[in-house]
Amino acid sequence: MNRGNGADHGAGPMPDAAPVTRGLVRVLHVLPAPDGSTQYVDHMIGGAPPEVRILTFTWLRAIFGAYDVLHVHWPEFLVRQRTVPGRIVKLVLAWTLLLRLELTETPVVRTAHNLAPHESGDRLERAFLAALDRRTELWIRLNPTTPLPLGVRTATIPHGHYRSVFPPDPATVAEPGRLLQFGLVRRYKGIERLLDVFGSIDDPGLRLTVAGRPEDAGLAEHIAAVAAADPRVETRLEFVPDDVLAREVRRAELVVLPYLQMHNSGAALLALSLDRPVLVPRSEATDALAREVGEGWVIMFDGTLQRGDLLRALAAARLVRERGTRPHLADRDWELVGIRHAEAYRRIVRAVGRRA
Repeated sequence: MNRGNGADHGAGPMPDAAPVTRGLVRVLHVLPAPDGSTQYVDHMIGGAPPEVRILTFTWLRAIFGAYDVLHVHWPEFLVRQRTVPGRIVKLVLAWTLLLRLELTETPVVRTAHNLAPHESGDRLERAFLAALDRRTELWIRLNPTTPLPLGVRTATIPHGHYRSVFPPDPATVAEPGRLLQFGLVRRYKGIERLLDVFGSIDDPGLRLTVAGRPEDAGLAEHIAAVAAADPRVETRLEFVPDDVLAREVRRAELVVLPYLQMHNSGAALLALSLDRPVLVPRSEATDALAREVGEGWVIMFDGTLQRGDLLRALAAARLVRERGTRPHLADRDWELVGIRHAEAYRRIVRAVGRRA
């Protein structure tokens, strides 16, 4: 991944607050610095054009550093902490950051990755998020179906693909009958239903791999118990490194993502980037993705996942592989994503009058 574009990953504050070079926009993302695994921050850094300087988040930098735009992604993590003392500290820091933004008239850009946080927060969290929303000058959505607050400035910038991250691996091919679900294993992703449906299909030629760290011990125990009772189920219930994950995706004939609801999915894009079809719930967003990438790559089911959905998707996956085509992802090249973000930043900086 190209990071030679002036990105600053350090943990300390900016050395000074002198005026920036004319035309350069310094953007502080509420994202951690890269850690060697493929994360959204890597793409934001790698795709940024020279006129955008990407800074990654620390509280010291956010409150005392010099930047022109604050770009927020998952705002709930600004205030969430497992311990009560840690949460109190975060709330104080978050409200201090909001005061700094107000005093310096620094615009906030928000990417709406989800329709709502995956886990709901309490009253204090909701109060902070509402205040941050009022300070947000521009909302970026990853697909045109995302509902946004009325009367706000918006931009639509698709999530980039992962083709440049994972080099080709001709030695790893799709294994007939192998299914995969991967990513952080959360209950809303439908893993329990998938295990039930898979277990109802009496076919010794099928295999199911579940790869990812479960959200809680109870879910991990349930998955492990199913795998122990059915030798066709394989598990990697842990953080899976990128190279291992890419190999697991390429081994699969079909990636199954039977979420209870789906809006934007990095997992679906990763599978498509590695030329593997995906089975997903039908929604406005997945309908739009299916039209974008081409026939056969995004297979949808309605309502709750059923046995017939899984068998139909497997048959469709084999047909699309026989055609020898690839999903159409040209509109998701990270260079284009970076250019679109740069245009959005310049637009909002001009709108709030912080740049001559």
